[in-house]
Amino acid sequence: MADTLKIGKMEFTSRLMVGTGKYPTNEIMIKALEAAGAVVVTVAVSRVNLDRRTESRLDHIDTRRYTLLPNTAGCYTAEDAIRTARLAREALDTAFVKLEVLGDEKTLFPDNEALLEAARVLVKEGFTVLPYTSDDPIMARKLEGIGCAAVMPLAAPIGSGLGIRNPYNIRIILDTIKVPVIVDAGVGTASDAAIAMELGCDGVLMNTGIAGAKDPVAMARAMNLAVEAGRLAYRAGRIPKKLYATASSPLEGMIE
Repeated sequence: MADTLKIGKMEFTSRLMVGTGKYPTNEIMIKALEAAGAVVVTVAVSRVNLDRRTESRLDHIDTRRYTLLPNTAGCYTAEDAIRTARLAREALDTAFVKLEVLGDEKTLFPDNEALLEAARVLVKEGFTVLPYTSDDPIMARKLEGIGCAAVMPLAAPIGSGLGIRNPYNIRIILDTIKVPVIVDAGVGTASDAAIAMELGCDGVLMNTGIAGAKDPVAMARAMNLAVEAGRLAYRAGRIPKKLYATASSPLEGMIE
């Protein structure tokens, strides 16, 4: 049975989104994207040559195969993020944007007030906005309320590899909003991705967890399998947790 990820008017066959930064070489990046099975890849607008006058990371991404998700990484004000999103739309001919407005250089936590401000403007301008936010259910509800197509709460600080630090907030967000919830930031290994999907998240976005691994291509494959397994387990419905044992072969109902 088809189990596609729907974001706004777009539909994707993979629930794993992958970044394109931090890879040792462009060749390894290409192989990792393929191993991940991703169909959506993110590019930091401020860190690639959009005009293509010199070699750009974009030259190595097959846009017939992958959907580009420009992101506003490195922006610390709503104005800068809005300007960067507009630049990406002009240069890449897409209104699809991962919106980041950072509030602190050390932790890279989002500035949620500025994020909400920027998202409101971009939604009105017709962008399909995927905001990177804290794991705050109230902010998630506000972002949905102004028309964001999905919400992307962090699992842990960007690049930390700490995994899902607060699964309870993620579960509350899932219960609070109806648009897709895509865990972004903090995933370090395959089990982290599986946990996110088992919670009921609609997808996972990662970069450092793959690009920073000793073998990025192998890790990309592992993440692909983990997302698939976690999603399948969520849809299958796990057994409830109990304090005491329950016999696998109960005696009740047996014929003597």
